[in-house]
Amino acid sequence: MSRKRWLALIAALMLVVAAVGVNVATSQAGADLDRMFGSEHGWAERVIEQGDDFGNSIVVLELNGVIQDTGDAVSIFDAQGYRHQAFLSQIEHAAKDSSVQGVIIRVNTPGGGVVESAEIHEKIVEVQEEYNKPVYISMGSMAASGGYYIAAPADKIVASPQTITGSLGVIMESINIAELAENYGIKFNTIKSGEYKDIMSATREMTEGDRAILQSLIDESYDEFVRIISEGRNMSESEVRQLADGRIYTGNQALEIDLVDELGSLDDTIAMMREDLGANYSVIKYEADTGLYSLFSMTAAKMLSSNNELASIEQLITERRAPTLKYLYTE
Repeated sequence: MSRKRWLALIAALMLVVAAVGVNVATSQAGADLDRMFGSEHGWAERVIEQGDDFGNSIVVLELNGVIQDTGDAVSIFDAQGYRHQAFLSQIEHAAKDSSVQGVIIRVNTPGGGVVESAEIHEKIVEVQEEYNKPVYISMGSMAASGGYYIAAPADKIVASPQTITGSLGVIMESINIAELAENYGIKFNTIKSGEYKDIMSATREMTEGDRAILQSLIDESYDEFVRIISEGRNMSESEVRQLADGRIYTGNQALEIDLVDELGSLDDTIAMMREDLGANYSVIKYEADTGLYSLFSMTAAKMLSSNNELASIEQLITERRAPTLKYLYTE
C-alpha cells in the first residue's frame, strides 16, 4: 500500500474516532446536565437491582403515611410526608413509560381519605387495563383500610406475616365541646339557612336527624369499599361483608381468608414479578431529585411557605373542620 493510501486510511480512522468521541461527549454532557438540573417531575430514576435486560425495568413506588391530599405538594420525597398529587404523577409516569414492564407499590399506610384512596385505585386500574402492565402490592408494617382499598385490584398482593391489614370500613368522627364551653362561660351564636347547615358542629349535641344523614354517607362509601374488594379479590359481596366489620388482621390471617395472595418481603415480591414476567428485568425506584431544578423548586416552595406554622394556627382558629369520610385505621 502506498504512503498516500496509508495516510488516507489513518485520516479516515481518526475521523471515525473523533466522531465517536463527540457522540460520547455529547451523551455524557446531556447526562451531566440532566443530573445537574434534574427533572421537572422532582424525582429521578435509580437502579436498585441490575437485571439482564437493560432496556426494560420494573418500577417500585413507595406509599408511606396517611393518604391525604394536602394540596401543597412539591415532591413526594419532601420531609413532611406523603404527597398525594406527586404519587399520582409517579403512577401515571410509570404507566406511560414504555420501558416499564411492571409496577410494584410498597404500601405502608393506615389509610386516609375516601376520595384520595379512590383516585389511587383508579390509577392502578388504568395501569392494568389501558397499559396492560401488572401491578403488585408489597405490604409493609401496615396496609389498613384505605391501604387495602388501593391494594384490592392488584394482580398480586404480598404481605409480611406481621403486616397489620384489614380495618375494612369507613369512619367519620367529631368532638362536642358544648358542655366544656358552657363551663367557661363561652356561648356560640349560629345563624344558618337550614336545619342541617351546621351538621357535625362541635358546639351542639348531634341530633337523630344529623346521625341519620351522616350514617347514609358512611353506608354509601362502605358499599363502594365492599364492591371494590369483591371485584378485586373475586369474592361475593356477602363474603366481603363478613370480613369487613372494621377488625384488623395480621398478614398470616389475611392469607387464610384470601385478602392477600402470598407472604413475603419486597425482595420476594420483586422476585415473583420477575418470574411471572419471565425476564430478569432491572428494578428502579423514583427518588428525590437533587438537581438544580428540584433545588430551586423546593427552595421557592419553602420561601413561600415560611409562615406555614402561623398559617396552620390561624386556620385552626378561623375554620370549622368539615366532616370528612375516611378509609382509615385509628388506634
